[in-house]
Amino acid sequence: MTIALIDYGAGNLRSVRNALVAAGADNVAVTADPDVVARADRIVLPGVGAFAACMNGLTAIPGLVEAMDRRVRTHGAPFLGICVGMQLLADAGEEHGTHKGLGWIGGTVRAFTPAPRLRIPHMGWNDVVPTAVHPVIAQGEAYFLHGYHFADAADVAATSSHGATFTAAVAKDNIVGVQFHPEKSQAYGLVTLERFLAWRP
Repeated sequence: MTIALIDYGAGNLRSVRNALVAAGADNVAVTADPDVVARADRIVLPGVGAFAACMNGLTAIPGLVEAMDRRVRTHGAPFLGICVGMQLLADAGEEHGTHKGLGWIGGTVRAFTPAPRLRIPHMGWNDVVPTAVHPVIAQGEAYFLHGYHFADAADVAATSSHGATFTAAVAKDNIVGVQFHPEKSQAYGLVTLERFLAWRP
């Protein structure tokens, strides 16, 4: 089974790759090659940084978004978005202006609303509370690091709380995304990746 870990200059690739291997993946291809993505059994899109910079990095690679879209949405390959990789699934992001996302899951990525004693960015361990039964998303405690969140998401799979309830995971058909970092979430993160690798949507 080949896992395409998308390399577009905006992800914690080494840690994510190591976590996937620890979770049981035996063939992780760190790649920006559309041909590799088009043949992959599963696709993982990590992401660290600003929404616009990540989206620009993704779209700057000729054919990559098209290969991802075809492999995931036409052919049904299981997909996992991590942190900003999840946020890019949205219709748009509002970090430093409004920027178009992939549009795979409805919603807009917005900043946390400042409040007294509310630390932004949100950094640390928080509960993940599933909103429904899903093969990948389970209840537990995960590590988050983000200043923006997937607001008004059309397909919420789990929530967490930082000043108010926010989307911790989204899921639609063969697509799942998590706001937390599985690669930094110790046992819970590894179990999440194991569940993704075993998932047969």
